Parts: sequence; structure tokens; C-alpha cells
Amino acid sequence: MLDRPRRTPLLAALLCLGLFAAIAVAVAAEWSWLIDLDHRGESTANWAVDQAWLRDPLRVVEFLFATPAMTVLTVLLAGFMLFKGHRRAGILIVVVMVTTALATYGTKVLVGRGRPVWQDPEYFLHSNAYPSGHASGIAAYAGLVILLAIMLIRRSGIRRLVITLMVLVVAAVAADRILLGRHYPSDVVGGVLFGAGIVLLGLALYSPLPRSHALKAEPLPAVFPRGGNLAVILNPIKVESVEQFQSMVNQLAVDSGWKEPRWHFTTVEDSGTGQAELASVEGADLVIVCGGDGTVREVCAELAGTGIPVGIVPAGTGNLLARNLQIPLFIRAAIDIALTGQDRAIDMVSVEGDELEPTHFMVMAGMGFDAALMEGVNEDIKKKVGWIAYVLSGLKALMFPTMKLEISIDDLPFTKHRARTCVIGNVGSLQGGMMLLPDASIDDGLIDVVVLYPRRFLSWIPLVARVLTRREQNAGEAVVRMTGRKVVVRASGDVPRQLDGDTIGAGAELRMECIHGRVLVRVPR
Repeated sequence: MLDRPRRTPLLAALLCLGLFAAIAVAVAAEWSWLIDLDHRGESTANWAVDQAWLRDPLRVVEFLFATPAMTVLTVLLAGFMLFKGHRRAGILIVVVMVTTALATYGTKVLVGRGRPVWQDPEYFLHSNAYPSGHASGIAAYAGLVILLAIMLIRRSGIRRLVITLMVLVVAAVAADRILLGRHYPSDVVGGVLFGAGIVLLGLALYSPLPRSHALKAEPLPAVFPRGGNLAVILNPIKVESVEQFQSMVNQLAVDSGWKEPRWHFTTVEDSGTGQAELASVEGADLVIVCGGDGTVREVCAELAGTGIPVGIVPAGTGNLLARNLQIPLFIRAAIDIALTGQDRAIDMVSVEGDELEPTHFMVMAGMGFDAALMEGVNEDIKKKVGWIAYVLSGLKALMFPTMKLEISIDDLPFTKHRARTCVIGNVGSLQGGMMLLPDASIDDGLIDVVVLYPRRFLSWIPLVARVLTRREQNAGEAVVRMTGRKVVVRASGDVPRQLDGDTIGAGAELRMECIHGRVLVRVPR
């Protein structure tokens, strides 16, 4: 719906508003068939009055979706969108909800229909009835939430859940108005049609999709190669529809002045290295990679030192590199930045270790608890609920046994430590903006290390609080930080290890060196 031509939502809006107008004419003309139908609401309301357990819940629903409550919900939703940087979506929310409220009131005055006489006399309403303000308001609000879910939620299961919940809420509010005797059935149907029609009309006139950030950014000193060669490396299991993704990238690429891209798909056997090499040989001026941190790592490593910039479209669960580069997680916006952003030289870290082929990481490496957490993630749960799978795995791994570590920085003598986890980072921020390594910068030529040693299970709580609030002065051996260009970590025995969220098998050693400014990536201007 969001990427379709404007005539699609416009035609749907005209259908909804046309039906709404037809019911309004029938109400104003007091057509007998409609009056007969509406008076069936009396028996429904009388039944509800006889159900003592139902009265209070019905009044609660009435209160929760009245004008003051809907105003609060509108402000919260619009404010959240603005906070997340979706300005156009925030504007659409405010305009649609205000228009719905004002137009509903105007129609009530114009039609001038009285309320049903079978209302509870103790709570009798005397204002006009057509259309139902509750029904039009919740239909508009639910329609906006559904649009945002389609626009922003990647996982189809969660998206369907949100859509189903919104439909159920609309049905509950509509039933509430009839069961309380506040409205005739046609008032409620008209209200739902009106709210839905306003949302569709708003979508047709003002798309909530963000505009290219290049339109409001300062021109870059270097001119983009108009008609340059573009390659896209896609992990096909990370997008819901490969065809839709290809169509979106192709259109945005052409609109931005690039040639239609050449496509390369990762496989189980090759997660990005071979595809990046082929793109380089074919003369790509820009390579866009869409996948998780593992796929991004392989492509960046292969293109390191070539001068070919990498545009990152985050489609994994962690997406830590994209988060730390301020690349939005909204796929369309990330594609736009990949096509029109500016180049930034960032570091990568080479890695060696026992029983480990020479490799690299872009984000973080770890030994101990954090690697055990990655190891214990249930892939089926991860596909359904995303990062929550890491929380569940983390709860099981919290009491990972104490490790005895030796750490050397820049070839200096080894120091001894006790730890439950050791994290070596090229960036500082985790999901949700949590700063595990506050001094880390992806282009400073240095690696940051943090060693965490909570003695007991409950010690994790104050320790994590200290780390996140940066109040570690009295943490003692529970928190140790180090920084250098070279880092060697040795354990007394084999422990779990991970690179950028991918487990690499148990081992006793990691030897790492920062390679300064090795990779060009596209970031927002």
C-alpha cells in the first residue's frame, strides 16, 4: 500500500467516504429500511443492560476511547514518531486525527440525528449521533497504527499481530457503542468508514515515507558518478520478499542517478566474501550490502582497501555496526543513505587465535558469557521475536563460570584477571543505545576492552547499572577497562568465543590488531 501509486489509496478512500455519505443521506432522509435495521440495536442494548458483569467493562471502554483519551494517544504516537526521526509520519498522524475529529463534529451538526431513546437514563447523552465519534476516532487511529506497522515492522508475525489487535480494538469499540445504546448500528458503521476513509485520503495526499536525506543536506564536495555502476549483495533470508526489495532498490537507484544494480545473493557456503570479490571485479563504484552483522562483516573485509564504498542496509537482529554509524534501521531510509550519503573511513580489526583461521571483525569480539549467550540463542525463537531471543539466552548464561584471563595491550606484559566475560570492541554502543564501551570510536585506530567479573548471580544487577551509568570508580576488579592498538587475550582453558555475534568455536586465545581507516562506508550527511 505504501509503495503503490497514489490512485490506489485514493480510490479506496473515495469508496469508504462514498459509502459514508450514502449512509448519511439515508439517515437524513429517514429511509424506512435503515430505521428498521437501526432499531434492532434496542434489543442488543437491552440484553447488555441485563448482564451486570458487562456494564462496567463497557463504560471503561467508553472512557478509554473518548476524545480526551484519544488526544493523549495521538500525542504519544506522533511524539514517538518524531522522536524516532519519522517526521512525515508524525505530521500525518496529527493531521489525520485532527481532521477526523473536526469533520466528525461537523457531520454530526449537519445531519442532526438524535441519540437512541433506549440509552441508560442515568448516563443519557443528548448530543447528535451520526457518525459515532468513538468509532471514527478509533478507526482512524487503528488505521494509522496499521500503516506504521506495515512501514516499520519487519517481522511478518509481529506485524500481523499488531494488525489483528487493531482490528479487534475497532470491533470492541464499535460493539461498545451499540451495547451501551449510545448509537444506532448505522452510526457506528458510518464512523468506521469515515475514519478509514480519512486515513486513506491522508495517505494518498501525503506519504509518511521519509524523503531522501540528500534533499535537505549540504551538497557534497565530491560529485557522485552519475550513471555509476552499482552492485547489491543480499542475504535473501533477511528480507520478507526478495522481489519487493529488489524493486525498491532498483527504483531508488535510478531516481538517485545510478545504473540499475547488479544483484548478488549470499549462500550458506559463501556469506558475502565471494559476492563482494565479484562485484569488485565487475567494476562496481558502490556496493550495497543487506543482511546482518555477519554478512556486513564479510563484505566490508573483502572490499577493505579497494576504495569502493559500502552502503549498509541493516536487516539482522543486532545491526550494531549500523546503529553505531547512525544508519537508520528503516530499510528504505538505509537504502537512501547508501545511495546518497557521504563516505567515512572506519577501522576494522584483524583476528587470529588457536584453531582459528586469520579473520576480522567490525563491531565486537567476546570471550565467556557474551559468547555463551550467542551460542545459546534458539534460531527458531530468534526468527519469530528477534532480539528477545538474546534476552532469553542471556538469562540462561548469566552464571557462566569464572575465567582466568591474561591480557596484553600493545605488546606490554600480560596482566592477570578474573572474569565472566571479556568484550573487545571497535564500537561502543549496544542495542537500545546502551554504552558498554563509552570511549570506543570506530575510526580512532584503537580497540577498547572491558572485563566484567560479577562474583554472584545478583551481582550482575549493580554491575550492569554501574557500567551503563559510567559510575565505576569503586567497582574494583568487577570492571576493568583497557585500550590499545593490539590486544591479546588468553584464557586458562577453552571458552566460548564470538565475532560480531557469530560464534567461532571454543578456544583459549584471541590476538587482535586494529587496522586504521581500512574500510569506506556510506553514512548520513
